Amino acid sequence: MRLQVPGYDLLTQGNTLHYTFSGTGVNVASALARFGHTGSLISRLPANPLGEAAAAYLRKLGISTSCIIRGGNYIGMYFLENGYGARPSRVTYSNRLDSSFNTAPAGVYDYDDIARRIDAIHYCGITLAMNDGVRQHMKAMAQAVKRQGGLVIFDCNYRPSLWGEGGYAKAKPHYEEMLRLADIVMMNEKDAIYTLGISTQKEQREEQLKELIPVVAGQYQIPVIAGTHRQVHNDNSHSLRGYLYKDESFTYSDMLTFSVYDRIGAGDAFTSGIVHGELEGFLPEKTVSFAATAGMLAHTVSGDTPMATEEEILRAMTESARDVER
Repeated sequence: MRLQVPGYDLLTQGNTLHYTFSGTGVNVASALARFGHTGSLISRLPANPLGEAAAAYLRKLGISTSCIIRGGNYIGMYFLENGYGARPSRVTYSNRLDSSFNTAPAGVYDYDDIARRIDAIHYCGITLAMNDGVRQHMKAMAQAVKRQGGLVIFDCNYRPSLWGEGGYAKAKPHYEEMLRLADIVMMNEKDAIYTLGISTQKEQREEQLKELIPVVAGQYQIPVIAGTHRQVHNDNSHSLRGYLYKDESFTYSDMLTFSVYDRIGAGDAFTSGIVHGELEGFLPEKTVSFAATAGMLAHTVSGDTPMATEEEILRAMTESARDVER
C-alpha cells in the first residue's frame, strides 16, 4: 500500500495522504496485461475491507486475482515523499514483516498447480529480502515453474534498508540461488560488484558493465540480462539508457532525456518491456528500445504502475511522439 504526501511536501509538512496499491509484481503484471498478456499476482491478502480494496484495485489494473489467497491481518505499507531538484525522493517502509504475504505459512500455495497455468514468473529482490518463509515460497515456486518449462525472471532490486547491517553478505547466497534458476535477470554492474562480490579494476560504469555482466551470465548460466544506467540532472530531468546482454552480445538503447513527474515504478516498466520483447520474439534492438521507452513514459504518469500500451510505446519510439494526437 503506497501512501503519498501531496506534491513535493515532506511527511513533516503534509497532513493528508493519497493511497494506492502497488509493488513490483503489481507493476509488471499490469504492464504486461496492457501489452496483451494475462497477468496474475501470487499473493496473500487479509480477509477484511483493506484486502478487498487491494483486490478491487488489482482487477482495475487488469490483473487476475485467481492466484490470491486470504489470511493474515495486514498489508505492507510504504510512505513516499517526492523529491525535487537536488533533494531525492524518499521511501519509508512500514509494517512489511507482519503483512499477510510475509506471514504466509508453508503449504498455502499450490506450486505445481500454479506452475501449470503460467508461461513465466517474475520475482523481485525486495521480496527476497523479507524473511526465510517468503524466500522458501519463492524458490519452491520457481523450481515448479522450471519443471513445467516456464521462464523465471528475477529483478535484483537490492534495497539496503530491507537487508539491514551486513546486508550484502546476508543477501548473496539467496541471490545466487535465484540467479541459478533465472532465465531473464534485471541487474547492472553495481549488483555484480556489491551483492555478488565480483571485483573489477575498471573505474567507468560502462566499462564495468561490459566486463562484469558476461562474467555473471557465464557463472550462473543466464541467457538474458538487462538493465539501465540513469543520470539525474538538477533541472528535474533524467537521462536513461537501457542495455540487453544476450547471445554473448550487448545491445543498447538510445540515451533518452525527459522530465520526471513520478519516478517510482519506472524500473518495473523497463522490466516489463524486456519481458514482453522476449515473449514476443523481438530482435534485441527492438526489445531494449521498447523497454527504455516504456521506462521513460512511466516517469510521466503518477503512481507506481506503468500505464502505457504497446501502441503508445511504439509511437513514442518514433519522432512523431512529440506531435499532438488528433
